[in-house]
Amino acid sequence: MEKAELARKIRSISLLRGRFKLRSGKISSFYWDKYRFESRPELLEAILEKMQKLLPASFHKFAAMELGGIPLATGLSLKTGKDCLYVRKTAKNYGTRNLVEGGFNKDEKVVVVEDVITTAGQVCSSIRQMRTLGLIVEDVICVIDRQQGGRENLEKIGCSLACLFTMEELERIAQDKD
Repeated sequence: MEKAELARKIRSISLLRGRFKLRSGKISSFYWDKYRFESRPELLEAILEKMQKLLPASFHKFAAMELGGIPLATGLSLKTGKDCLYVRKTAKNYGTRNLVEGGFNKDEKVVVVEDVITTAGQVCSSIRQMRTLGLIVEDVICVIDRQQGGRENLEKIGCSLACLFTMEELERIAQDKD
């Protein structure tokens, strides 16, 4: 699937209009419902194909934030043969009490996989926690960058962001069709 066609499909299926409170606490007149594109096999397959091209040359594992990044990281894991880690917002208080699930060794380099980045507040917090556990985190990839400070916040903690689409790009592609 061509990138422009993929952008149009993602936009038509998952862009919702209304009044939405984002994880950052901000109110938005639109919302990207990632579950609408992550739950459709033909879209997920096309997204994963394009996301593979965003990956750095060398790393050990993927790290997915619960919940939205998990289908993407799992799909990339299947495509590349690299293991996944699943990162909780907070460590569970039963069982293993792990914050990061999946098993890892100190000094392994991980690529964080996300669906939509707004301010990257939770992602930055999770990266700091992963670093405390001994993981090396320098790269984040996502499907959509809402262009609301996420890239800049990630850069402040020493991470780069590679996105499949920016908001500006999705809007431009939509206008090109009209």
